[in-house]
Amino acid sequence: MKTCTLETAAADLVHDIRGPLPTTDGRPPLFMIGQPMDASGFAALAARFPERTVVTYDPRGLGRSIRKDGRVDHTPQTQADDVHALIEALGAGPVEMFASSGGAVTALALVAKYPEDVTTLVAHEPPLITLTPDGPAAVRARADVREAYEQRGWGAGMAAFVAMTSWEGEFTDAYFARPPADPAAFGMPAEDDGSRDDPLLSDRSWAVSDYRPDVEALAAAPTRVVIAVGEESERVQTGRTSVATAELLGQRATVFPSHHGGFCDGEFGYPGKPDEFARRLREVLDTAGPQDGGCPGR
Repeated sequence: MKTCTLETAAADLVHDIRGPLPTTDGRPPLFMIGQPMDASGFAALAARFPERTVVTYDPRGLGRSIRKDGRVDHTPQTQADDVHALIEALGAGPVEMFASSGGAVTALALVAKYPEDVTTLVAHEPPLITLTPDGPAAVRARADVREAYEQRGWGAGMAAFVAMTSWEGEFTDAYFARPPADPAAFGMPAEDDGSRDDPLLSDRSWAVSDYRPDVEALAAAPTRVVIAVGEESERVQTGRTSVATAELLGQRATVFPSHHGGFCDGEFGYPGKPDEFARRLREVLDTAGPQDGGCPGR
């Protein structure tokens, strides 16, 4: 693996390249992107594509990538510009892309603005909370996570986040009537270290979950866009947002093994099924034409 830094006026973008560039297998590079997860989250999945040249990166202000623009917020449009700059600098385009969570939102913005950059995009569980029928309630639930974080610190905020993302179905009065989530119940510290800059628990990434895909631009792009959803995410928020995103784009969500982090080993907590996930991703990437893997609950 080769680690490089692309220096721009606004950020130093650290990225890892596994394999040769230009590629020698006749396939484009496979980019894997996330947000707020950095490149480290893709180690298990990248290792399961030894035959491919895989590129991962740390979004600006996260992991090893230092931002120089004086800002602390994270927006899909800015991150899309960064990914485009990487693709251009590497002379690697057009690429295939697997993008997960906030990275899937970045990738949708990338394809809308730079349609020649990506041949196939697999957008895994984009957390576009305003697209679901209970969008206003989901926005309220997100605000409650931030409030818990602001008032009681990281452990309380993360406990609230886990409670929100594991809630099944729409956010009803029953959800909001529950007592605050107990950090100890999730094995998290109750002590407050005073920090309030977490990109997941603060409002710094709200532009990601508020994003509305440009349907016309995506339809006009030559990119094949596949919206992916984990089989275990059927009723939780990211599963429902995946279904809503797919429907917005006139397709059905393609089912992948496991859950939101299904491509990871156990290094980030609840382990996924990276072997099965990689096989499914390879199958989707190698299949020409639109995907229809069936939609959970449909």
